[in-house]
Amino acid sequence: MKIAIDAMGGDNAPEAIVKGVLAARDAFSDMEFILYGDQAQIKPLVSNIERIEIQHTDEVIAGDDEPVRSVRRKKQASMVLAAQAVKDHHADAFFSCGNTGAVLACGIFVIGRIKGIERPGLMPTLPTVATDDGFNLIDAGANASSKPNHLYQYAKMGIYYAQDVRKIKQPRVGLLNNGTEYDKGDDLHKEAYQLLKDDPDINFIGNVEATNILEGPADVVVSDGFTGNAVLKTIEGTAGALMKVIKHSLLNSGMLSKLGAAMSKSAFAAVKDKFDTSKYGGAVLLGVAAPVVKSHGASDDRAVYYALTQIHDMVNKQTVQHVIDYFSKEKNS
Repeated sequence: MKIAIDAMGGDNAPEAIVKGVLAARDAFSDMEFILYGDQAQIKPLVSNIERIEIQHTDEVIAGDDEPVRSVRRKKQASMVLAAQAVKDHHADAFFSCGNTGAVLACGIFVIGRIKGIERPGLMPTLPTVATDDGFNLIDAGANASSKPNHLYQYAKMGIYYAQDVRKIKQPRVGLLNNGTEYDKGDDLHKEAYQLLKDDPDINFIGNVEATNILEGPADVVVSDGFTGNAVLKTIEGTAGALMKVIKHSLLNSGMLSKLGAAMSKSAFAAVKDKFDTSKYGGAVLLGVAAPVVKSHGASDDRAVYYALTQIHDMVNKQTVQHVIDYFSKEKNS
């Protein structure tokens, strides 16, 4: 398999990108990589060129660029060229740590939607308290507004991912809502609830609330993009803020607290590891015609490696093809 890489996207590019690619190349003998970006910056970082190709370009989409306009105007940007390689079947998947909106635009407008998919959804894997399995949240921000059928399609796509990549035979699907009762929420959520409930192929457990989704009631949590993005950022922000508060309190409350902090070092390390989302890979744009994975802009080489491991699983398991096959049948039925 060949992966198209935006080597210039993200805060730590190209160093972190290249290191992550090298680690994935060494771990998987069936992976090849095309790195798009400034050759003068990339080439010195590549100690061994085996199964790595560098395609030079000076143009980059910056983090503050307007996403759709920049994708349309910056045709030679590293991100656009990487997406175009997938569109032209020169690569099997696309990866970037760059501008999120531009990655979504590349996925939707360059690579293209799967026929039958009305709105692709962005899906990260988030941690759960009880286990190390985590859960998928879709849509986490690709769409500001949604219709009931969009949420239904998110569920179907999330199920294929959970089965193929996370190896869950019958993923539990929950609908993110403001209460667990069946009649909770606005018209969007009430109608989406009924669509999910009426499909016998979906292991639908009903509504789930933001207060307990970290306890893992569902393997796939379905949401409209606006709410999903707010919940995602709340989880990330709360986890970071709590760690800062705990650290500050322990280190600034006298000698006994500092001693306690030293004795609890392993416990705090375990908590930090629990909320380390990089080990799950990046956020997947489901609903486009090839695997598209977006990692956080601040990703280090470890996060890049895990995202490429995730892509390796998606390509090997033909997750996107499973989605294409399903919606093709639905369209023709």
